[in-house]
Amino acid sequence: MHINHHGQLTDEPMLRLGFIGCGSHSFRNLYATLQFLPVSLDAVCDLDISKAQAFAKQFGASRAYDNYHQMLADGELDAVMIVTNYDESGRPRYPAIAADCLNAGMHVWMEKPPAATVADLQMLEELANERKLHVVTGLKKMFFPVNVKAKELMNEPDFGQVQLLSMTYPQQIPTVEELQTYIHEKKKVTSVISFLDHLCHPAALMVYLLGMPNSLYYQRSADGAGAVTFTFENGAVCMLAMTHGAASNGGMENTMIVGQHGRRIVIENNIRLRYDRNPPYEQGTSYGSAPHFYTGSINETSAIWEPEFSLGQLYNKGVFIQGFYNEINALIKAVLHNEPLTQGALAYAMMVTRIFEAFVEGPGKRIDLHIDP
Repeated sequence: MHINHHGQLTDEPMLRLGFIGCGSHSFRNLYATLQFLPVSLDAVCDLDISKAQAFAKQFGASRAYDNYHQMLADGELDAVMIVTNYDESGRPRYPAIAADCLNAGMHVWMEKPPAATVADLQMLEELANERKLHVVTGLKKMFFPVNVKAKELMNEPDFGQVQLLSMTYPQQIPTVEELQTYIHEKKKVTSVISFLDHLCHPAALMVYLLGMPNSLYYQRSADGAGAVTFTFENGAVCMLAMTHGAASNGGMENTMIVGQHGRRIVIENNIRLRYDRNPPYEQGTSYGSAPHFYTGSINETSAIWEPEFSLGQLYNKGVFIQGFYNEINALIKAVLHNEPLTQGALAYAMMVTRIFEAFVEGPGKRIDLHIDP
């Protein structure tokens, strides 16, 4: 028996979970989310055993480790969550640790950025397929409830084919020299690590909404702000403004999706969603001769969704608004209920990582985004 997210006792199946990493992000956002999910946190691991023991006590785990190999060897886990930092050369540690978990027969949830190269993820995909295990990456933008709702709306027949996706994200683009040093020379470069870490967000949202683009073209300002254009097989275009240096007041991100038939979706600050529909003109009028604007029924004009913050609801808690609950629940549904992964799968992680790798080819040119098998 355990308490479900409604605060009620239930005997639904539970996932036996181990957790590698006891940092501030996991403390604020991920361990705190487990209370709402059908999981039994059985083991916690960190290089600092005192932190592992403190986290185990705080979040109800029965075992604490400072060596994850021992945790895996002791078994009795269905899945492992991994939230770690970068290695000495600035590479994410996830591929190697995730491979060890898969080889131990355990499903994996890992934080982003999943890897520095597509090849690392292809290795993981091959291993997961061989072992018939699931791997989920915490590409949170595709788990945000507001973005899930946007995709639902854009898939409605009356929205039509997406013509344009426009996004803003406050990230600096590194120089080509910095990217070459990191990618080709495999040296630690702080600006590139930040780019790898944060490019995941807009790139994940884009591939969730539109799939993998064919190409990208970008330009970079002297201070690292820039503009990126992506093209797609179906003719859609995505524009990503990297607004490095902009004020964060009033929201850091905005998304706009334009359809064919006078339809538009606007997302402000990852919370507020507006669905715009052109109201019909009065019959017999044309440009310049409409006597008033107030035409159309309530089903033919704009609609707005926005959470309120007066009531103590689950939907207005950060772990729900920012998708952490949905991220972890995706693995639970795949493992316990055999539901297919539609978000956070390795295929998406490879798309995002390929987009990161492409920037090393430099600005001012069309860059092919094909992923080699």
